[in-house]
Amino acid sequence: MAKTQYQIYVIELSRKVFTENRRFREANPQFNGVLECLYVGMTSKTPKERFEQHIKGSLSKKGHNLSSSIVRKYGSYLRPSLYNHIKPLNTRAEALKMEETLALELRRKRYAVWFN
Repeated sequence: MAKTQYQIYVIELSRKVFTENRRFREANPQFNGVLECLYVGMTSKTPKERFEQHIKGSLSKKGHNLSSSIVRKYGSYLRPSLYNHIKPLNTRAEALKMEETLALELRRKRYAVWFN
């Protein structure tokens, strides 16, 4: 059986997320409106499949919501140039750490970023 690998992905969000979502705004005090609003996530699927799950509001077999409400409402498209340099990771823990590392790196560059 092939081992599950995890990929990091970045989705560009509509700028409306910054004006309409208080929690998003509060999480991004560094944002100056010049760069884009982004969502950083990790997945065992392809980034494209995961993006489609977010947009469709997919549910798991047990009925759990698999999509981020922020992405479902504001997601525009994938931004591969911001994540293609990150190799697939072997554990969920490594992927979660990398998701946070990338999100904070992008915030330092003055993007507005949401991640879990």
